[in-house]
Amino acid sequence: MSRVDRYKHIHDKAKPVEEKNGFNPRKEKNYSEEPRNSYYQEQSNQYQEPVSSNESQRFEQAEPNEKNKSFSKKEKKPKKPRKKRRFSWPKRIALFLILLIVLAVGFFFKGKSYAENDNSLPKESVQTFNGVKSENGANNILILGSDTRGEDSGRADTIMVLQLDGPSKKPKLISFMRDTFVDIPGYDANKINTAYALGGAELVRQTLAENFNIQTKYYAKVDFQSFEKIIDSMFPGGVKIDAEKDLNLDGVDITKGNQKMDGHKLLQYARFRKDEEGDFGRVRRQQQVMNAVIGQLKNPFALIRTPESLGRLVGYISTDIPTSFMLKNGPSLMLKGGGGVERLTVPIDGSWSNEDVYYAGSVLQIDLDMNRSAVQSFLGQ
Repeated sequence: MSRVDRYKHIHDKAKPVEEKNGFNPRKEKNYSEEPRNSYYQEQSNQYQEPVSSNESQRFEQAEPNEKNKSFSKKEKKPKKPRKKRRFSWPKRIALFLILLIVLAVGFFFKGKSYAENDNSLPKESVQTFNGVKSENGANNILILGSDTRGEDSGRADTIMVLQLDGPSKKPKLISFMRDTFVDIPGYDANKINTAYALGGAELVRQTLAENFNIQTKYYAKVDFQSFEKIIDSMFPGGVKIDAEKDLNLDGVDITKGNQKMDGHKLLQYARFRKDEEGDFGRVRRQQQVMNAVIGQLKNPFALIRTPESLGRLVGYISTDIPTSFMLKNGPSLMLKGGGGVERLTVPIDGSWSNEDVYYAGSVLQIDLDMNRSAVQSFLGQ
């Protein structure tokens, strides 16, 4: 027997039965039996401690959380770029108003400084004035006007009371004719403008309180030269006014009708009294001038110049009006004054007569009760 034949029966015996029957385990991949654990794995499983049901549930609940944590750490969402915040319209308006207030205050002090350093006009110190607030809460202002160049420089040519913050919330103006015969505290009865010559603004305040029950909180004395400069700075193009008649005073010709007047011309128009009306006509024109000036403050161009002009007004005049009061009531005067100023003249119609007093000359003898009642009703007291 050859060598090949000798080992053939050995190889046939060594072949597995499955291969003999046509089964090839390398070609068939469908294993039905589970893989057996090794010997060491079986031993370790025998010594493993049993896990309670509660612990197993806790582990099963914690496991997905741990997965989520690891997942969130690995995958972070990209941050969205922040949008730039823009100012809302209310904030813009508020900033704009604050800027306007700051500019107005700055121009106010600029005008005040200019007037205080203007040496072309005489300077007056602030007078002693024991002002009292009105019973209705108003801070009435006593306005005095005089010409320091004239023979009667010690007397007040103009005596007015201006109410800005009264119950009606409208500007109100009372004019007192200078020849009105009244009682002057501490002195004999005399013309009302004599009170200023005897005791300044404080005695005028006391005279108004005693005769008409008017309380004034502040005072302002305006020299006529200062008036001209104030008008020219506030209204460079002039003040629109309807002149009542043809007038001539100190070489200034004024024709009847609508026109624009500069400070000097407007002053002459307000001072004129050399006609048949005398002081009555002059007081009426003074009120007309005040009404025209306050009415034109609503002009946008005048509003721009008003803070500086108001500062010049304070610098030129003698007054104890606080700056805070002016800044608070100035805008109200500009807005509400555009509709006109309510006016009253004392003495009222039908309450006076011309008389001569040996030490005072020609005076206006008045019915005091009628005029006091008219004043109280006008001011809402």
